[in-house]
Amino acid sequence: MGEFAALGAAISWTVSALLYRKALSETKPVSANIARLTLTSAVLFVFFVATGMLGVLTGLPMSVVVLACVSGIIGLGLGDTLYLLSLKMVGVARAVPVTCTYPLFNLLWVALFGGGSITWSVALGAVSIVLGIWLLSLEGGRGAFDSQKKVLGKGLALALATALLWSVSIAMTDLAVTKTPNLADAFAINSVRVFAVAISFVVSAPIVDRGFGFLKMRKRTAAVLLVSGIVALALGWFLLTYSFIDTPQSRAIPISSATPLFSTLAAILLFHEKVSAQNVIGSIMIVAGIFIIFLV
Repeated sequence: MGEFAALGAAISWTVSALLYRKALSETKPVSANIARLTLTSAVLFVFFVATGMLGVLTGLPMSVVVLACVSGIIGLGLGDTLYLLSLKMVGVARAVPVTCTYPLFNLLWVALFGGGSITWSVALGAVSIVLGIWLLSLEGGRGAFDSQKKVLGKGLALALATALLWSVSIAMTDLAVTKTPNLADAFAINSVRVFAVAISFVVSAPIVDRGFGFLKMRKRTAAVLLVSGIVALALGWFLLTYSFIDTPQSRAIPISSATPLFSTLAAILLFHEKVSAQNVIGSIMIVAGIFIIFLV
């Protein structure tokens, strides 16, 4: 079940990426993230009240609550805002594969702080990931304009920064889940992450979203963001959190990072993004590198 949950997370994040792409054509990334988080928080809170599960939230140990809050602010607040910026700049087919390199950073944290070692499979996988990112960074060959290359470079840099922030957030979530290993607590921990960053965004809105764009967006855009938030935050992150209970992080994370394979195909079919053979190969190399690192 852990492996299936991790795969479900990958599919959920593919669907949410497509919905984000649609919403971002009508609003700014920061406004979109605030609306997404506040609306999803409201739905989650109503769910807890309606199902009588508020006791699960209040019963979480304080150390778990702190880990969940910090994890949410880092991953869903900072990380997802950079992710939305990257999606708007370079599209689904390029941004998603680079953000899904977060398992490489998770491995780095283990090597630095957990006493792990760098094996030949880790080195080979890292080379595959780096080459994959390089292929994604190529823009139309020699004829590409300098401005296009700058936008592409900035967008991919934001995607890579997203992966770094997500890896820290995931590591903290894993620590929180191992302290209370059951399904209800896993859902509560994921919800606390969403609540924490939603509250912090609302409080800081006069600074981070000075025009209060999240209050002025069209209802249709808000509805898309709500659905995408439920799919990504309530479902996708819950599935990944649950997978940590049944499956070692070393297996769950690479399975969850298979999103680029789905997102590249969806970007071509649904958004008609221009995706070259080198982009497809780059996405495959990133996913292959992750699997080599964790499963060989």
